[in-house]
Amino acid sequence: MAQAPTSLLPAYLIVGTDQLKRERAVERLIARLGDAADFNLDRRAPTAADDPSELVASLNQLPFVAPFRLVLIENGDKLPKPISETLVHYLDDPSPGTVLAVVAEKLARGTRLYKAIAKKGDRSVVDCTPKKRWELPAQVRAMAPKYGKTITPDAAEELVRRTGESTLLIDAQLKALAAFVGQRDPIGLADVQEHVARTAEVKPWDLVDAVCERDLPAALHLLSLMPGTSPVAIQSFVNGRLRELICAKALERRGSSRELASALGRPAWQVKNHARWARNYRMDELTDALRASAACERVLKGTGDSQTALIVWLCSFMRRS
Repeated sequence: MAQAPTSLLPAYLIVGTDQLKRERAVERLIARLGDAADFNLDRRAPTAADDPSELVASLNQLPFVAPFRLVLIENGDKLPKPISETLVHYLDDPSPGTVLAVVAEKLARGTRLYKAIAKKGDRSVVDCTPKKRWELPAQVRAMAPKYGKTITPDAAEELVRRTGESTLLIDAQLKALAAFVGQRDPIGLADVQEHVARTAEVKPWDLVDAVCERDLPAALHLLSLMPGTSPVAIQSFVNGRLRELICAKALERRGSSRELASALGRPAWQVKNHARWARNYRMDELTDALRASAACERVLKGTGDSQTALIVWLCSFMRRS
């Protein structure tokens, strides 16, 4: 019987909600088949109507003019129990000429299928957990060279803001941007603003970050894209950040900026930009903004024009004197 390449394990679990990572992992496995993929790739999404014995037959089939056969199982977190149990039993004595790959968004570590695959080696579980939101711009910059380009940090930030956290969508937009800019490099902020439409929902912290950057046009634009968000909630988010910037500024004056995360009771990564943001404002501007928020809040909770009151308040301290 043909043997699978020694660098490949008998089975892999490709699991996580990052769709791009999952697709790239699958592509790498298929690429190992080369031109023989047409004869040695069986891609399935089993349902309750499927006969488990047919799956077993495929798993035990000999590879044809290739070092191994790849059986790819989609929706591994939604498999009918007979199919899942069939895979578990198969993995007790897997075919040496077959590589089984189960792809899933989520699969609990305690499930029999997860445990059966994990036993096959340290690399058998391919983690496709998505990056945290703050890590995505760096990932975008790492993705750009695939299309022969680089992208500036501010452009990467804006691309994430406009596209959201789906790396699959980000990758598609990077490919399109590379075509738009032609021979020019790098991809800049203006390119993203011109060619990428906002499809991601605006989150309150997007607006709050614009306030921290003291970018009034951006803040007002984001506010206009949040008609369904309560002005009272928006003001509360901004007030919270203003207090954090005051704390950052006070600690910086004392030479104790490293204590900020501890003082705020927050993870260090959540406050990594606070010291820089705090320098965009004088201390009196921050404290005056908090004082002025009281009058704004009365309007927001009363019968006045909430949107106008919120805009006036933001403009009162974000405009540079």
